[in-house]
Amino acid sequence: MRRLPFITFEGSEGCGKSTQVQRLAARLERSGVSYLVTREPGGTAISETIRELLQFAPHGETMRPQTELLLFEASRSQLVREIIQPALESGLCVISDRFFDSTTVYQGAARNLNAEMIARLNVFAVGDCIPDLTFVLDVDAATASSRMRRAGRKPDRMEQESTEFYDEVRKAYRELAARESHRAVLIDGTQSVNKVEDEIWEIILSRFPALGAGSRFAIRNPQS
Repeated sequence: MRRLPFITFEGSEGCGKSTQVQRLAARLERSGVSYLVTREPGGTAISETIRELLQFAPHGETMRPQTELLLFEASRSQLVREIIQPALESGLCVISDRFFDSTTVYQGAARNLNAEMIARLNVFAVGDCIPDLTFVLDVDAATASSRMRRAGRKPDRMEQESTEFYDEVRKAYRELAARESHRAVLIDGTQSVNKVEDEIWEIILSRFPALGAGSRFAIRNPQS
């Protein structure tokens, strides 16, 4: 392995991906693996400003799907070039809470924007910075909605979408996982948090055994 992997987590709101990002980071810490955690939209000063506009700004309620798409791509482009690529080149394992698959699903399938155009914009935004492994946490809309209510936090603009919207999101993610099976792994997100964590770790070790080797030198050397 010439560098440590770039791992992304995907799924609908309330699927549990953010919890699994943190649990994976803890696993890597215990294994002595140097890593960086980031998120979309966000991860840089510019991208965090875009995140606020996309999710919480009052005037965001009038945002058109085309505007939303371009803002996500702008945030992503900055994140890749400022944070992700330098981190990978320096020998870190990078974990991202969402990446370009979210745009393919949310703005493409759920917002019904042109899929070919979105694919081109994704390539423009990320260049050759493609995840080595993507976990898609699969939950139905009712389960996701119940989890968000239990969390007791104010929903952002995306989280206020209809059940029908999230049915489309789930369907599109499942189709993506089937289509990109060499990279994307579908995980049953309705399982217990511990079981999901263990399944994810087993898959990672099967693909990148060095991450569980426990040797800082062996896993941090980009030429190893």
